[in-house]
Amino acid sequence: MRTFYVYIIASQNRTLYIGVSNDIERRMFEHKTRRVPGFSSQYNIDRLVYYEEVDGPTAAIEREKALKGMLRLKKIAPIESKNPGCRI
Repeated sequence: MRTFYVYIIASQNRTLYIGVSNDIERRMFEHKTRRVPGFSSQYNIDRLVYYEEVDGPTAAIEREKALKGMLRLKKIAPIESKNPGCRI
């Protein structure tokens, strides 16, 4: 089974974006170079602050939806647990 990633990226002004990818390095390159127009490029969101590996696309999408459905404070908890120095 192929590994997928659920990730959270942030902008300098603390805007968050949650996404899914099967190639996190490529996807972060796309965010940083603003290759794909949309929310993250519009708001300059390009700083990886959290990611987790999941098995398969279905699990990734379910986890993404769960994270998106959380209050901001709950989204920040996993970021701070894995990345204690990060200011969101």
